[in-house]
Amino acid sequence: MERTPSWNPPEGSGTAIRFVETKGLTFEVAEAGEGDHLALMLHGFPELHYSWRHQMPLLAEKGYRVWAPNLRGYGATDRPSEVRDYALDHLTQDVADLIDASGAKQVTLIAHDWGAIIAWLFAITKKRPLQRLIIMNVPHPMPARRELRKWRQLKKSWYIFFFQLPWLPELFLARKGGDVVGELIANTSCNKKRFGPDVRAIYSEASKRPGARRAMINYYRALLRHDDTVDPGDFTIDIPTLMVWGEEDIAIDIHCTHGTEEWVSDLTLKQLPGVSHWVQQDAPEQVNTILEEWLPNT
Repeated sequence: MERTPSWNPPEGSGTAIRFVETKGLTFEVAEAGEGDHLALMLHGFPELHYSWRHQMPLLAEKGYRVWAPNLRGYGATDRPSEVRDYALDHLTQDVADLIDASGAKQVTLIAHDWGAIIAWLFAITKKRPLQRLIIMNVPHPMPARRELRKWRQLKKSWYIFFFQLPWLPELFLARKGGDVVGELIANTSCNKKRFGPDVRAIYSEASKRPGARRAMINYYRALLRHDDTVDPGDFTIDIPTLMVWGEEDIAIDIHCTHGTEEWVSDLTLKQLPGVSHWVQQDAPEQVNTILEEWLPNT
């Protein structure tokens, strides 16, 4: 498949693109910093590692080696073809494989949207030791299950059911010559000046790669069709966990944050009013201030 990077970091940014081979797949990874403590950053739908561009320099300055991979199916990362390939057992194993490939002695996992779905289960199942967990705008699985039984969240989750259809979701993302992906992010943000033409184009162009739209949609198809591939046990997490939540999320109701402390013993919740689902891009200064205060230097 095509190995042209989906994002070329500007010179002098301290960020570079590399390809990391694991025992499963080859990942396109944005990398910054160095050291034995890995900050592994997982993006969401329909994004890329590019979504962490504002946070990577901060983490590198704090002494972390930062890896922001394009998840399977995205950008120039390998793109398996079947729905089953995007079930959570494979997705959580990808995280373990990346950690193993890094050789890091300590790991902090940072994740948004679909990356956060994966990260919650990775931390719950303790596939590899983590020092800390940071989650942005996706609820812990148990509050999520509770809220999905209520109309206020169910009506916001309509797209999950639409994505189960054959072909139509891919055609939806292919509208306007494929530029709809970048527009989708920008139009549902609160700070649209953060998502100008250059930003939108990076997301849209990546979605136009052969098979990319189907791969992105297959995450949702696998979520419902193969929902029993990971045993979450008692759903509890005992490592320090930070949740950052943009309050103007059009897809996930803020009630989904309620009750998280029942499952996460060491929880810090930071809510940002006037900020959208795309929290780390919509309000990077606020998010970075939170990270600066909550994360120790290495």
